[in-house]
Amino acid sequence: MKLICCIFFIGFMMMSFAQDVAVLKYSGGGDWYSNPTALPNLVKYCNNNINTRINTSVQTVEVGSSDIFEFPFIHMTGHGNVFFNEDDAENLRNYLISGGFLHIDDNYGMEPFITKELKKVFPNKELIELPNNHPIFSSVYPFNAGLPKIHEHDGKAPKAFGIFNEDRLILLFTFESDLGDGWEDEAVHNDPSEAREKALKMGANIIKYAFEN
Repeated sequence: MKLICCIFFIGFMMMSFAQDVAVLKYSGGGDWYSNPTALPNLVKYCNNNINTRINTSVQTVEVGSSDIFEFPFIHMTGHGNVFFNEDDAENLRNYLISGGFLHIDDNYGMEPFITKELKKVFPNKELIELPNNHPIFSSVYPFNAGLPKIHEHDGKAPKAFGIFNEDRLILLFTFESDLGDGWEDEAVHNDPSEAREKALKMGANIIKYAFEN
């Protein structure tokens, strides 16, 4: 009986350490809400395959809200315009340098807007292209060629960029890949199962890296 109670208590304590992740809501008119099934599907994949304990109820958090500090990992996506006011930029900067992680996945069309707005967040930092041997490409599953191409639009090579605070990668920008399309329900984009599996594995790498660094 004591053993059963002990096991139950340990299980309860482990459940209590479940982590929350969120989708970032921003201004400017861009569709921050695109790919609604993407992050929930990635969370389920990670919990089933890499032993994470992430709350399957994915939250939404506004870029200027103090609630942002409740989430160790935030995902941002969209096709269009992004706008950060001064308070947004300061809040996001404080979140990232205090230990948070932001993954921005360009859903095609976001790049010219987000790169401009990130200069408000970090005026003295640049997006740096990550080499294929960066640990984020092998934290769980090996991607020796770097970021995979998931959803084809214009034939350009996928690229991964980062912003660092000292030696820590605090922001990942995935471009010309469209990982989020591969995370969505299969019927949404009809991507091949092999592409969806690559997208989920790369997403698991990102989650694991963000939680451990």
